[in-house]
Amino acid sequence: MIPFVKGHGLGNDYIVIDAADLPAPLAPGQITRICDRNWGVGSDGILLMVEPWEGADFGLRILNPDGSEAEKSGNGLRIFAKYLREHGRAARDTFTVATKGGRVECRCHVEGGRVHLVTVEMGRCSFMAPEIPMHGPAREAVGVPLQVDGETLLVTAVSVGNPHCVVFTDRLDEGAVRRLGPLVERHPAFPNRTNVQWARVASRSGVDILIWERGAGFTLASGSSSSAVACAAVKNGLCDHGLVTVRMPGGTLSIEVRPDWSIQLQGPVEEVYTGTFSPDFMDALKG
Repeated sequence: MIPFVKGHGLGNDYIVIDAADLPAPLAPGQITRICDRNWGVGSDGILLMVEPWEGADFGLRILNPDGSEAEKSGNGLRIFAKYLREHGRAARDTFTVATKGGRVECRCHVEGGRVHLVTVEMGRCSFMAPEIPMHGPAREAVGVPLQVDGETLLVTAVSVGNPHCVVFTDRLDEGAVRRLGPLVERHPAFPNRTNVQWARVASRSGVDILIWERGAGFTLASGSSSSAVACAAVKNGLCDHGLVTVRMPGGTLSIEVRPDWSIQLQGPVEEVYTGTFSPDFMDALKG
C-alpha cells in the first residue's frame, strides 16, 4: 500500500507522496482519481518527492488534478517543507528544493517541535513575454490588452517560475472569475496555459485577489499567485517595493518584493492527516 500525507496552506490542499513508494509512475487518469474529492483522497494536486537535481537537497514534482504538471507552487512548497522536516527527511530547518520552475530555499519556523510557518525564497520574477511564455513581441507584458469572450482585459503577465496573468479591477467578482478564468487559462496567447488572478489594490502595501489556477480551477489560496500579483502591483506602480500583504478567500500571505525583483514568501501550513491507499483504492487506480 502507498503511504501519503495530506496538508494545506490556507485551504489550498495537496497530497505528498514519495515516488519511491509507487510501483509505477502515475498516469494522468490516476492523478485525477487520487485528487477527486468524491472518488479519491481529494486535493488541489499531488506533491511527488523525487530524486533531487541542480545540486538541491530534495526534488519535487507538482502534479495538477487534470494530470498536467506545474513548475512551482508556493503553497505546495510550504506543505512539502513541513513534510520533510516533520517526517524525518530533512535534518535542518533550512534546505533547498529543486522544482521545474527552479531551485528554491525553504526555511521552517519550528515551535514546540512542529512547523507552523515556512519562508520560501521564490527566486526572481520576469515580465518578459518569451519567459512567461506569452505569444507576441519580445517585450514586457505589462498592461497588454487581451480579447476574451467579447471583452478586452488589460493584463500583466508575469513568471515566478510558472506563468501568471494578472487582471487589476476595482471590484472582485467570483462569478466573473469562474466564467473568464478557464478562457484566460487556455487563451491562445499562452502556449503553456496560465494561472489567472483578479486583483483589487487596497493600499500601497495590500491587495485582495481571487484565483483561477491552471489545471485546478477556482482556488482558495495560492503562494505563486500571491507572489505574481505582488510583483505585478509593484511593476504597475500600484504598490511599493517591500512587504505586500495579499489577501485571498483562504487567508493572507506576506510577500516581499525586492528592488532586484527577487521574491520572498512567508505563510502558515498545516498537516491534515496521514494515511495509506487501501487495497480497494489500489484496484481502482489500476482501472
